[in-house]
Amino acid sequence: MIVIENVGPRSPATTKRRWANKIKWGFLLGLMVLIYGSHAPLITLTKVDGQVPFNASSCVLMIELAKLLISLLSLALTGSTSTLKSPPYLLLVAPYAVPAVLYTFNNNLVVVMQAYMDPSSFQMLSNLKIASTALLYSVCLGKRLRSAQWAALGLLMAAGGFHSYSTLDLQGPQRADVDEGPRLHITAWGLFLVLVYCGVSGLAAVYTERVLKSQKLPLSVQNLYLYVFGVAINGLSSLSTIGSDKRFLEGYSWVVWVIITGQAANGLLMSVVLKHGSGITRLFVISSSILVNALLSWAILGLQLTPLFPLPCAMIGLAAYLYYR
Repeated sequence: MIVIENVGPRSPATTKRRWANKIKWGFLLGLMVLIYGSHAPLITLTKVDGQVPFNASSCVLMIELAKLLISLLSLALTGSTSTLKSPPYLLLVAPYAVPAVLYTFNNNLVVVMQAYMDPSSFQMLSNLKIASTALLYSVCLGKRLRSAQWAALGLLMAAGGFHSYSTLDLQGPQRADVDEGPRLHITAWGLFLVLVYCGVSGLAAVYTERVLKSQKLPLSVQNLYLYVFGVAINGLSSLSTIGSDKRFLEGYSWVVWVIITGQAANGLLMSVVLKHGSGITRLFVISSSILVNALLSWAILGLQLTPLFPLPCAMIGLAAYLYYR
């Protein structure tokens, strides 16, 4: 028997649901772009005499703890606490330890890297994670990308490079002979750390997506497993810094608490993208965030944008069109 699908016009209810879904995803991705783009400028705002005044390990631990508490609250609100009545199998939970280790390493590395480069150099070079994630996405998840999609990802990287070193004028004529003020700079050690960061970032994203999609568990439960390991590992990391000059909450200002809140929300939103979307969508979020980074650097740090600023915006838009068409 041949079944002919209904190819007629969609019902108003179906159309309404589709638009509601698009609006929800648009809001979620837009919020993630804002959080990603604001991270480096906010860290720069916390610096005192060019140094980050707070304990990086304690900050990351607070972020993981916030995500764990929100996951527990989500379980309670959705009535999924019944899944926790019996102890989970070790083989079920063990895979969540790997991304916890990788993300813990990278979250601490982000703070450390700020001492070896300016925010815009970090934002530009961190776009190398596009290449590492795409390669691992294709190899490890068996996702074959079309030529146009590879070209789109290459265009994302090009947009990041062009933006940071062509459209963001950090050293205008009035600053040519002045030693003060923000400038593009990166050390050799900083470049090495960025390459490590991008490789680990790609591996963590691809592995996490594989774990989240391979297990048929509620996302709130999976987040709970992820952040239990995150809190445990970061707690050990914080214990290793007890003998340091900085106390656990020393140097915390309202900006640091904004960073903690934003990064906690971003981690939870990213799990939604990896569970129900793809790691490639994450790449477009990261690339779009360079535009937010530039605008905030202009508004907060006093950096000057040139008239060429709309060009990388157009490049990112074209990349999105080529990939998702």
